[in-house]
Amino acid sequence: LMFALSLLLGTTITITSNHWIMAWAGLEINTLSILPLIAKSHHPRAIEAATKYFMTQATASALVLFSSMTNAWHTGQWDITQMTHTTSCLILTSAIAMKLGMVPFHFWFPEVLQGSPIITGLILSTIMKLPPIALLYMTSHSLNPTLLTLMAIMSAALGGWMGLNQTQIRKILAFSSISHLGWMAIIIPFSPKLTMLNFYLYVLMTSAIFLTMNTVKVLKLSTLMTSWTKAPALNTMLLLTLLSLAGLPPLTGFLPKWLIIQELTKQNMAPTAIIISLLSLLGLFFYLRLAYCATITLPPHTTNHMKQWHTYKPTSTLIAISTVMSIMLLPISPMIPTIL
Repeated sequence: LMFALSLLLGTTITITSNHWIMAWAGLEINTLSILPLIAKSHHPRAIEAATKYFMTQATASALVLFSSMTNAWHTGQWDITQMTHTTSCLILTSAIAMKLGMVPFHFWFPEVLQGSPIITGLILSTIMKLPPIALLYMTSHSLNPTLLTLMAIMSAALGGWMGLNQTQIRKILAFSSISHLGWMAIIIPFSPKLTMLNFYLYVLMTSAIFLTMNTVKVLKLSTLMTSWTKAPALNTMLLLTLLSLAGLPPLTGFLPKWLIIQELTKQNMAPTAIIISLLSLLGLFFYLRLAYCATITLPPHTTNHMKQWHTYKPTSTLIAISTVMSIMLLPISPMIPTIL
């Protein structure tokens, strides 16, 4: 409870701060409070994940501090929104990319997610991404659009390519997160609110998937194949949630992609929009593989699988709400332009 509260405290401090030192302090509180949650199981892999996480986050925090100090040295401003010095902006972009796990600083993220328990993995993929995204949002007007676009396309490509041959579900979700970060980064110089919308919907869909995996206690594709007997209704909804995360209409996941492509076309960046849309097809392949394994009703006959017991535990309300929302929010799209 203490670590969860300090996690929320660190996130809140970063999001609400105006001064760079406060933002940095919030990021540090966040990092230190998630470490015990990663290393909770005392498994060597969990300890390794916690160490990797600490090293990368400490480096990224140092870079955030360095970029803000350089900016303050040149302009006399400690305000987050007054990031005007070019070199500071470049250092800040790389620091936030490292915090988020964007390409080319993505190597730590799948490893850390694989070494963490499922609920900690959920926190790492959702809440821990909020403070860096908030910093990107606040500094979006002064960041370099070319650099962000390049990193975004690389993230979408690598997230798609590297997720193709994975069998561990947490690693697949990590690569899915990397490719979604590409979609968020590509639009932030032009429409930061769209990035936030994409982030919120991504959090919603990922939470639904992680919570479902936690309920049926599945970590690998091979165990996912026999999990349909545990909670058949939940697995059927998992199929739809995965397709929504892939961005297929008429599900919720199509909404941010649609709006982002529209905005990119308005900015005369149609080729970029085409490239990133084609790269999201790579992601679609492994989501379809997950969906196929989740709803396959007979295990392959080459190995004799034990059938899992049907669990009569009632599904939690949180899973029900997040799953339904991650499937059925597309009809709200006419409201979005009024909010943006």
